Amino acid sequence: MKIALGVAYLGTNFHGWQCQKPNIRTVQQVVEQALSSVANHPVRVFCSGRTDAGVHATCQVIHFETNIKRENKVWLFGGNANLPSDVNFTWVKHVNDNFHARFSAIARQYNYKIHNTKVRCSIITAHSLWESKKLDIMAMNKASKYLIGKHNFSAFRGSLCQAKSSIKTIEFIKLNKCDDNILLDIKADAFLHHMVRNIVGTLLKVGKGEKSIEWVKEILDNKQRKQAAPAAPSHGLYFIKAFYSNL
Repeated sequence: MKIALGVAYLGTNFHGWQCQKPNIRTVQQVVEQALSSVANHPVRVFCSGRTDAGVHATCQVIHFETNIKRENKVWLFGGNANLPSDVNFTWVKHVNDNFHARFSAIARQYNYKIHNTKVRCSIITAHSLWESKKLDIMAMNKASKYLIGKHNFSAFRGSLCQAKSSIKTIEFIKLNKCDDNILLDIKADAFLHHMVRNIVGTLLKVGKGEKSIEWVKEILDNKQRKQAAPAAPSHGLYFIKAFYSNL
């Protein structure tokens, strides 16, 4: 049988999602250990989208296969009992055999958090980017409109990206401000490696008045990564959820 779960984690003390060397702490590693304890056999999980070191998640979706029958609450609460404090399962569901956490996903959503104030607040900026220069959120929103729709996002593609195509479709990018905090919300069919962080880094240049709104379109059209801004730090990025037609 195949089982899907939602996973939330604070990425600060993880070297990303994917398993690496035995002494490297990753989210996949601790999740598989927890589920293996409940299943009483080794469990291998597959996720909806691998996250880098320092990136957080509110609802990463995973699936695994097992012949062991357990009630959903046993997988949920038993799994959580075996997880460290910076990871937890949020829900569990039995799914069809044709479900795949990655390949069945039709869209993914990320948030990026920015703390925009002259004085840094260590509690907030531990999990969001601190920017001391006042940002023009209206200009950033206008610039982001050039990225909406189906485009070649080579200019925002990380050098280690293994995706076969740079063509992706962004459904929306929204920037909203509440007091000194700015939230960028973005949804697309899929994302390239470092794509969201590269977009945020580029929009920050516009927000600080260092580049024009039209500069974003020029970068997109030129398809050259070196012409875009450096990637925003990973600790402000959150994987929010994956979308499915059969879950």
